[in-house]
Amino acid sequence: MAAREINFDGVVGPSHNYAGLSLGNLAATQNAGSTSMPRAAALQGLAKMRLLLSLGLSQGILLPHLRPDANFLRRLGFAGSDDQVCARAWREDPALLANALSASAMWTANAATVSPASDTGDGRCHLSTANLSTMLHRSLEPAETERQLRMIFGDERRFAVHAALPARLGDEGAANLMRLCRNHGEAGLEIMIYSRQQPGGFPARQSKSACEAIFRRHELDFTRRFLAEQSEAAIAAGAFHNDVVAVANETVLLAHEEAFADRESVYRFIDERLPGTIIIEAPAALISLDDAVSSYVFNSQLVTLPDGTMMLIVPGESRDNAAVWRWLQTVVAANTNPIRDIRVVDLRESMRNGGGPACLRLRVVVDEAGYAAIDPRFLLDEARLDRIERLVEEEWPQTIAPDDLGLPAMWRQCRVARLALLELLGLGELA
Repeated sequence: MAAREINFDGVVGPSHNYAGLSLGNLAATQNAGSTSMPRAAALQGLAKMRLLLSLGLSQGILLPHLRPDANFLRRLGFAGSDDQVCARAWREDPALLANALSASAMWTANAATVSPASDTGDGRCHLSTANLSTMLHRSLEPAETERQLRMIFGDERRFAVHAALPARLGDEGAANLMRLCRNHGEAGLEIMIYSRQQPGGFPARQSKSACEAIFRRHELDFTRRFLAEQSEAAIAAGAFHNDVVAVANETVLLAHEEAFADRESVYRFIDERLPGTIIIEAPAALISLDDAVSSYVFNSQLVTLPDGTMMLIVPGESRDNAAVWRWLQTVVAANTNPIRDIRVVDLRESMRNGGGPACLRLRVVVDEAGYAAIDPRFLLDEARLDRIERLVEEEWPQTIAPDDLGLPAMWRQCRVARLALLELLGLGELA
């Protein structure tokens, strides 16, 4: 099946701030209380999307959610108009308002888990909305995410969009999925990575039961799916999702030596089911887990270019780490893998909240008929990207300091900016 991979990136929302809400995400907690730059954050993300377009790849978007989420606060007993609800929350429990203002839906690798039609029993592309139940601010996202996914992939002959799993089954989406295949259009191997809660450790975000449920929902062949456990050491180092320590694309897997609890079983499954797959492992002796997590080198985007070679799109932090950068040069210099180039992108604002290039995108593989069935308002070209950038420059807040979270003028600016984006794209029904 001729197929293409579309990266659906999240447009960084106007309320992007550093409230430090995500325990286990070291970048987010270390930068808590800093002043954020929402306009720069959105423009950095859009520049990455422009790079993908310039490489001849397909690019889509998912849109910011309404923030502050006054209805969330109403469920907690705050009453009145939107501004009254937010003002009372700010006075009585500022942390609740910070959760209601989070722009974390920008990291669309957590929006859903996706299995292309070539992998599934009914021949449709399946998307399971993630429940994100471990963290309060992220648990506000699934309903709006599902609504957007059902708009984008509304053709039920070709797509199956599933609601989020029950909250007790923690599911954080494609950030914990690796797919390997001969090419994007062929049936592939789907490896889901779960974690276990350790006494006194960081929260385990992806449950084994959620992975198994998604395998069943997506009707995946038993022989082509695999469950792997993330290593305790990786979680303790701040790898709260698997995509902080491993990235896969077609017949290439890049992983840290300590990414998995039992890496031999993972590699054996791959070798038996997809022989010829190239596994490039970063030895812990060369790159520590601390270096891997701080540089987000494995949270890079590994993409196949139109000429069949691969490119690794890395954050500037990977170049800034001498050990990581030396290792990357050896990967590209080797003639034993298809990775021929590295591009560095500036995502400093996202990185300071714990999200690199791979966090910002959801990968969806479709054939040409599936591509034609996607709502075109969510697909990008250069002209549409130009218009979005101009709007962001005009409407997004330049900075948000910690005390700004309590300002009615900031809440209103966030609402107005998002609405302007929806109107620009002809998506007023999402208002």
